[in-house]
Amino acid sequence: MDQASLVEIGLPAALFLIMVGMGLTLTPKDFREVLIAPRATVYGLAAQIILLPLVGVGLAMALDLSPALAVGLVIIAACPGGTTSNLFAFLGRGDVALSIVLTVAASLVTVVTLPMFTSWALGHFRDSDLVLELPVLRTILTLVVIILVPVGIGMTIRHFRQDWAVKGEKLVSVFGLLVLVAVIAMLLVDLGAEALVLLRQGGAAVILLNLIGLGLGLFGGRLIGLSRPQAFTVAIELGIKNGTLGLMVTLTLLQSDAMSVPAAVYGVMMFLFGFLMIGYSRLTGIGRSSSAS
Repeated sequence: MDQASLVEIGLPAALFLIMVGMGLTLTPKDFREVLIAPRATVYGLAAQIILLPLVGVGLAMALDLSPALAVGLVIIAACPGGTTSNLFAFLGRGDVALSIVLTVAASLVTVVTLPMFTSWALGHFRDSDLVLELPVLRTILTLVVIILVPVGIGMTIRHFRQDWAVKGEKLVSVFGLLVLVAVIAMLLVDLGAEALVLLRQGGAAVILLNLIGLGLGLFGGRLIGLSRPQAFTVAIELGIKNGTLGLMVTLTLLQSDAMSVPAAVYGVMMFLFGFLMIGYSRLTGIGRSSSAS
């Protein structure tokens, strides 16, 4: 499969399967967490869909990024938490139920907020050489098809065949990760020498975005009274984003290699920070501190 086919067919298909995999982990009872722990849910959701995109805008302006990189940074900042965040929350002994609810809720709201932030960024940062516009209706319909529909399919499969759900969840997660790695590798090869320039320009912004997101979760969560496992989980949700979705928007909808660089770099860096967070959680015993928090 060449790069064009991978981006136009493989990437949306992989994202669809990843979201089915997330649906395989869910039952209607999981959504009770929204009512049981409203403070953690509301703060985590607000931080994902409002605070972090605004941080992305601020970083793009403060670092004087090129229009394409600025738009790409806002797009990845506005993406919801990725399905991998649930695994990181589990390995870090966080609140897995909260992680699942936040991932799903943010994915649902993102159907509206991601096109809004993307359209605004295109209008604000573009110059005479950048005249792309986001097809808002097409974006909303695409996100509905690739987020809402597969989650529903996954939950339906789990309801009727739980044994299939357990096996399928692992398979689709591995497949989605492989496709993401392939897209990033082919993107870097296609950009060639320009990739190094873009990485130098956008790498610092991506790292700062990731660190600020983790800080908003860990320290902001504790500041408003969340338990340590809840604050850790919110941090993971803010740090482990749906990089595949960011790549799909920039490569498939906007058809811009340069705009996709922040999502590609973030898709790599977030795993490093995620593993560091797991180590931090285990060393500090976050998962054992819930009763004392």
